[in-house]
Amino acid sequence: MTRAEFMGRLKQGLVGLPMATAAEIAADYEAHFEDGAAAGRSEAEIAAALGDPGRLARELRAEAGARRWGQEQTASSAAGAIFAILGLGAIDILILLPIVLPVFGTMLAMLLTGVGVFIAGGFVLAVGPFVGAPGGVLGAVLLGVGLMGLGLFMGGLFALLTKWLIDATIWYARLHYRVLKPALEPQPVVQA
Repeated sequence: MTRAEFMGRLKQGLVGLPMATAAEIAADYEAHFEDGAAAGRSEAEIAAALGDPGRLARELRAEAGARRWGQEQTASSAAGAIFAILGLGAIDILILLPIVLPVFGTMLAMLLTGVGVFIAGGFVLAVGPFVGAPGGVLGAVLLGVGLMGLGLFMGGLFALLTKWLIDATIWYARLHYRVLKPALEPQPVVQA
């Protein structure tokens, strides 16, 4: 594989990363080619030593997604980290997806239920005293405040559990990659 083919496939695999990150990664691999050429190695030898550019791009995307999640823990960075990590291998997708998607779906449903309970509590607090709710004004106020407190508790609890689940998924992917990395790297051919 030539330098241009390697870099083309690597850059194609990095599409979707922030432009500055992709440019920095491409510059690093260009430097590998320059250093190898200065040492008298051919482009094909350098490309073979660096490995499959598609696999490298998936690994770099997964690591960038995990790093972004570590820096800013938002819904978009969580989704980016999870999908980048799942993109590392088809076997992982077949094993993890049936387990992870229902768990994440349940967590999201419980989080949204917490938001709904909070909104319902606000509605009861605002409207309850004026519609003659059972228990009078005090009963409506206490019920509204109680529902809002329950909604906050549910939202906070499931947000925390979702964060832990995302962290565990990233930990698993990094561990899995470290275990598989030696098997994925080309092994030197021993000449007899």
